[in-house]
Amino acid sequence: MSRFRKIALVAVAAVVLGGAGLAALSQAPADPSQDKGQDKGEGAGAAGADAPVPVALAPVARQDVPVYLIAQGTVQARNSVTVNPQIGGVRLVELHFKEGQEVKRGDLLAQLDPRNAQAGFDEATAKLRQDQAALATARSNYLRSSDAHYRQYVSKLDLDTQRNAVAQAEALVAADEAAIHNARVQLDYTRVLAPIDGIAGIRGVDPGNVVTTSTNLVTITQVRPIYVSFNLPEQNLDSVYRATQAGAPLEVEALDRVDAHTVAAGGSLDVIDNAVDPATGTFKLRSLFGNDPRALWPGQFVNVRLKLRTVAGGLVIPAQALQRSPDGDYVYLLQPDQTVKMQPVKVAGEVGDSQVMIGAGLREGGRVVIEGQFRLKPGSKVKPVAATATVALATPAASAPSVSAPAAGASAAPAAVAR
Repeated sequence: MSRFRKIALVAVAAVVLGGAGLAALSQAPADPSQDKGQDKGEGAGAAGADAPVPVALAPVARQDVPVYLIAQGTVQARNSVTVNPQIGGVRLVELHFKEGQEVKRGDLLAQLDPRNAQAGFDEATAKLRQDQAALATARSNYLRSSDAHYRQYVSKLDLDTQRNAVAQAEALVAADEAAIHNARVQLDYTRVLAPIDGIAGIRGVDPGNVVTTSTNLVTITQVRPIYVSFNLPEQNLDSVYRATQAGAPLEVEALDRVDAHTVAAGGSLDVIDNAVDPATGTFKLRSLFGNDPRALWPGQFVNVRLKLRTVAGGLVIPAQALQRSPDGDYVYLLQPDQTVKMQPVKVAGEVGDSQVMIGAGLREGGRVVIEGQFRLKPGSKVKPVAATATVALATPAASAPSVSAPAAGASAAPAAVAR
């Protein structure tokens, strides 16, 4: 064999052996410890798939739940009177009220210059006395002429004339009495009195000005009691009307529009309007509040909560438990084997801000998941853990007491908002 051929065979063998070595190195692990760690991790993952999911649970509680309708309302004065003078062309002498002061019906508000009215009254009184004297004279003449001793000396014509003179004098006296009554009324009009109980507003004129019958002295607004008007959708008309037929007035609360705290409690539904507004599809209602102390002011906007009825023994769960899907509402319900299932439910209404009332799908005593739902699927095993502070506060007690209407200024009791 030639020397050149031997060198070529050695080179080919070296190339083959080098390629086989590189292939072996690429398939072998760089560190045996890494290979062991990978095998160990795969075993832990398989075991973690069967581990229970930690979740927080809450019981399905039964309690009495008031059912409310919520609407936006406007506070309106029960009565509002613009006080104008009833005589004109006179000077305003003095005001007897302070702006913003509470006044009673009959209180003196203003004094007008009474001199012209007093002069008219005195003139009418003097005229009455004059005509009363003339009447007395006419009656004396007639009585004397009609006496039996003098009648034979008086002609029938004179007797009739004297009788008619008495009648004329009586008519003049009656007219004078009417004039005096009118003059007394005009004099009384110089004292402007409060027509209603209420709050005096800002005065419209200063003392010293000459006023007319169109001059606005002040506006008095009655705020105790006071109205709150609001509108509801027409689909609620039947339920509201039926509730009013039960006999007792429906309870109404006024809530602040910012943080929904109770502004005024103890109101009652006063009237339901007699027509539905076709433009808005709503009907108007008016409630009456005692408003003591004065928590409501005319023109104020509030949220109105109308209590329709109370559901005895309603099923209540925290709102966090409710889940929604294209097929409807559902909850994760704990099973005896510590697994969960998707339980479809029908929501009857919202209870306050943190709970819902269930109309169908759950039973009292069941336990629903309120935290950790995003890691669950039907049949997942769970491990109960304590709920966070926020969710714990919203969890209903195992045996909730009957809910009563709150007093003025108290926080609102849990209630279902009718849908």
